[in-house]
Formats: sequence, structure tokens, C-alpha cells
Amino acid sequence: MKKTLTYKILEKNLLTGTLKTGNEISVKVNQTLTQDSTGTMVYLQLEAMCIKDIKTDLSVAYIDHNTLQAGFENADDHEFIKSAAAKYGIIYSKPGNGICHQLHLERFGKPGDILIGSDSHTPTCGGLGMLSIGCGGLDVAVGMAKGSYYLKAPKVLNIELIGKLNPWVSAKDIILYILKELTVKGGVGYIVEYSGNGVKELSLTDRATITNMGAELGATTSIFPSDEITKDFLTRQCREKDFITLSADVDAVYDKKIKINLDEIQPMTAIPHSPDNVAQVASLNNAKIDQVAIGSCTNSSYTDLMKVAKILKGKKVHKDVSLVISPGSSNILKMMADNGALGDLIASGARILEAACGPCIGMGQAPKSNAISLRTFNRNFKGRCGTKNADVYLVSPETAAVSSITGYLTDPSTCGDMPKVEIPEKFHVSENYFIYPLKDRNNLKVVMGPNIKPFPINKALTPTLDGKLLLKTGDNITTDDIMPSNAKLLPFRSNIPELSKYCFGTLLDDFHIRATENNGGFVIGGENYGQGSSREHAALVPLYLGVKAVIAKSFARIHKTNLINSGILPFVFKHKDDYKNFDAFDALEINDLHNALDHGLEIILINKTKDITTQLIFEGSLRDIEILKLGGYLNWAKNSDI
Repeated sequence: MKKTLTYKILEKNLLTGTLKTGNEISVKVNQTLTQDSTGTMVYLQLEAMCIKDIKTDLSVAYIDHNTLQAGFENADDHEFIKSAAAKYGIIYSKPGNGICHQLHLERFGKPGDILIGSDSHTPTCGGLGMLSIGCGGLDVAVGMAKGSYYLKAPKVLNIELIGKLNPWVSAKDIILYILKELTVKGGVGYIVEYSGNGVKELSLTDRATITNMGAELGATTSIFPSDEITKDFLTRQCREKDFITLSADVDAVYDKKIKINLDEIQPMTAIPHSPDNVAQVASLNNAKIDQVAIGSCTNSSYTDLMKVAKILKGKKVHKDVSLVISPGSSNILKMMADNGALGDLIASGARILEAACGPCIGMGQAPKSNAISLRTFNRNFKGRCGTKNADVYLVSPETAAVSSITGYLTDPSTCGDMPKVEIPEKFHVSENYFIYPLKDRNNLKVVMGPNIKPFPINKALTPTLDGKLLLKTGDNITTDDIMPSNAKLLPFRSNIPELSKYCFGTLLDDFHIRATENNGGFVIGGENYGQGSSREHAALVPLYLGVKAVIAKSFARIHKTNLINSGILPFVFKHKDDYKNFDAFDALEINDLHNALDHGLEIILINKTKDITTQLIFEGSLRDIEILKLGGYLNWAKNSDI
């Protein structure tokens, strides 16, 4: 059978299992990345495994999320991560160096290798032909400790791109168009693989924009072939030695195929409050805007920001608009300072932020009450920007820049000739923000500040679970809903007890009180429960509060894995209509769990309050069952060779 690009890379790195769709396999992990919002938990977990050396070819700890240091907490976390990186042989990227995905694309990503990262937008490096998968922090910790990663052999969705983009239309518009067509659930269970003549029309960073936002499709990851465009990018980054040619076989067999004509795509926007709520910019009648934010791991490349600088050169940001710009890396910022583009941005009235995630993850720049904020980011969930009643629209850098001048959401294709950006022969490359590990790492100790608290570890699964239904949610509940993340809470990502006070904070104020007063219990959710960020805090905090099981119509991939890793049982309704039979504070019970899981028997949920029973399904592997019975992945990993 002709092979897809995905299966070529999986086959090259296969450790255990049969490479057949749906089978559980383990693969070699070549590289890992963490960021500081998830990193402290990852390195606490690594410490708990009592290892001496990591087993990956390369691992990097980036500091890019919690860079506002209003108190000691973030700085203490950074020092802890720095000391852990030194102890275990991990490269440390200092604050100000840039956003993990942009930096990894520039400096370390390799075609044909496997990267896992404790951030849902790790698929960015799929733009250069690397199989790059976002996952929970514990998966990354085990990946470093054991050198392996488990996943189900995926289905592969082929998106064939044909044609050529019109002026003023860019990669962001492509992925927004795809989200409109497929929705935030359209990629679940798939790796998205791009092909077609239209691929040649896209730069490497265009491809990275598309794979980055493939996370919003619910896909395991997305990937482009490694070709002459990949080679050109790596050569300009002084990394030509990392290049290999890699693509799917001609006539490769896919599980699903769709074709998209680039000629037909117009400037697009995702309107509040979901990345798949997409419309053409031209259809929205020039909505008045208050803020524009340009950057994030989706759109902070040299090319993106140079387009913005050229659009703004000699122009003035509208008097009613606040424009903020976050460069993707210190190298990009240096080049723009040297070529005068940074001066053009400042002269226009733009505010320049440091090279970090910044507003994308709620770290500052919350808009005013009832504002409309245009952002070149990847998510526009309600309240994620830091202002609950603000409306966030996702747009391309071109649309953002033009709109910042007019003061209205503006279709950039109405603005004359599109500016052209010349790519430098060589990108600036500086190692001054990286700290590389020493060869002699004997007797190095980690440094932990007072805000760093132990992460919760579950106990072995009991045969019976009982408790109250603490919360019933609707569809598409995000990890931002389960564990909100903003400038106020990000400093406590190392402090599970403090974070627990805000669990489900976008839905209700007293979940932690409900959980404490009822000695834990159950949560029921709708479709696509746990979509969005990979943050395992959305499982660790419910674990700390005593949540024993989550029952939903369906789960987002990473969050379901995080629940299993934490020892929280994720069940789905056998009959989705049964969802309506439950209300908050119903008394629930599940019996004979071990026997049911071991032998694939029917799992019965008893609603003692209403005197009804409901059939549940556990969708997972035999290994998942062993993990749950032992009380989580860390307990399992300590007793496993791989």
C-alpha cells in the first residue's frame, strides 16, 4: 500500500504495536518542548520519576507565558525550571527569547522527527514536515524519562490545496476557511496531511500558521511535506544540515480527502466566541473596533510582522484603536530593529510588547468593557482575553493592520496593492537567550520557591465510585472554562490548592465549595468536552477537588488523555439522549468497575436520586485501563519499562 507522510514517520519511529488505524502504538520521542505555564508541573513530575538523564535527542524548556512579574511567583517558577533544565540536560530559553513554537520552528524542528510538547499548538512544527503533537505535561515528562510516547495509530485526512491565493489573502484565511468547513470537531481522530500544487504557493511560515491552528480542528496534529521550500527556510536559518526531502507516496491511501481551491478564499474572520464561527470580513459591514493585537504563535513570524510594518509605514493608527504587537522571537525583533521596520511601527503609534505569548493567553492587554478586539491569535473563547464582555475576532495580520488604521473591521483587499516582503538571505541567529546544559551535571539541585506546591497524585481505583453530580455543563466546554487562565491566575500554575478556588470559574463561582462540601463527586458534560488548551491543570485541579469521573457525550483528545493520566475516569454516554436525565446534586454510583473495565462489560451509572440507570462506555486501551486502576500515569510509569 502506498504510504502517507504521517505513516512513514510513524513507521520510522515505531517502538511497539502494529501500525494499523485504531491500534495503540508507542513511538520514539526525538524532541520535547515545554513552556513555563505547564513546565513546573512537568519538571515536578520528572523529579518524581527519579531519573538521571533524559532519553530524547533534544528537549527545550521555554519561558514565554508567565512573563509579567508582578510578584515573586513567576520569577520563582522560572528559576525552578532553569535549575531542573540544568539538572536533566535540557536547553533553557530565557524570558524575552520568544514564543516556544516560533523558536522551535526556527532553531530545532527537524523534518521526519517526532516532537511532543506540553502545549496544544506544538503542531506548528508540522509546517516543516515534523510530526509534532501537543499533549499533557505528564506525557511530556514520561517522554523525556522513557523516550517514548503512546497514541492510537490515527486516521489521516488529506487536504489537497489547489490554485493560488488572491492578493491580500494569506495562510490565516486558509485555516479559518478550513475551520468553517470542518468545525472544531472536524479533525478529531485524524492527522491532517496537506498536499497538492497549492502547497508550493505557501512559505514555510505560512504552512506553520496552518498547522498551528489545526489544533482548533481537534486534530492530533497537521503536517506538510518537506520540500525545497523547507530547505530554503532551514538554509536561511543556517540549519541546512537538518533538511531531508519527505512526502507522501504518489497515490497514498487516505481515510478521508477534501480539496480546497485557494483562488476561492477571501479574507476571513472568526467571530465571537469560537474559532469555527467564521465569516468573510467583507460581510460584516465595517464593525467599529477598539483594539488590535498582532502576534501569537500563529502569526508572529518575520514575514507576518514585516507585512504589518509595510502596511503601517507612513500611516497612523486610528485614534480610537490600541494596537499592540508581540514579535515571535528575539531574532525577529532584532532584524526589524536593524532594517527600520520597528521604527515604522513605533512611528505609526503601535505599542511594542516583548517577544512572548502576551495577550493571546490572557497575560495583559485585556480590552476595555464591551470592546471589539481584532487578534491574529488562534482562539477567541469568551473571556480568554481577560474581559468577559469583550468580543474577540480572529483575523490575518493583513486584516489586522489595515483595520488598525481605519478604525473599523476592514477587508484589506479593498486597499490597493498588497505590500511585498523580501526575505533576508540569512536570518539573524543569536544564542544569547539560550542556556545549554553542562556536560558535568553531578550534584545539581532544583530550586523551589514557596509558591510551588506538590501536584496531586491519585490513589488506586476502587471497585465502587459514588458521590454527587457537582456540575452539568453544555457542549464545547473548554479547558479555559475548567481551569481559567489569565494574568491573575497564571502565577499560580505551580500552586494547585490556590488554583482550585477558581475551577470552572467561567461557569460558576462556587465549584470548589461544592466539591469540598460533598467530598468530591462527578461532572457531566456535553459534546467535545475539554476542547482547547492542553493544560493538564484542567485535570489536576478537579483531581485535587475529588472529581472521580467525568461523563460526557464526547471528549477532546488531549483533555481525555489528561483525565486518564490523572486517574479520573472519562466515560461517554452509550445513548447521548440520557444526558438529559441528570441534574446538579443528583446522587450517582458506579459499581463493579474493575470487573467491567477488565472484561469489557456494561458499565452502569445509577442515579439514586431519580432511581434510573444509564449505560456508559469507556473508550480506551488496555494500557489506559491499567493506568486508571493504578491511579494515574505517573504510578504506571514508575512500574513500567517503557
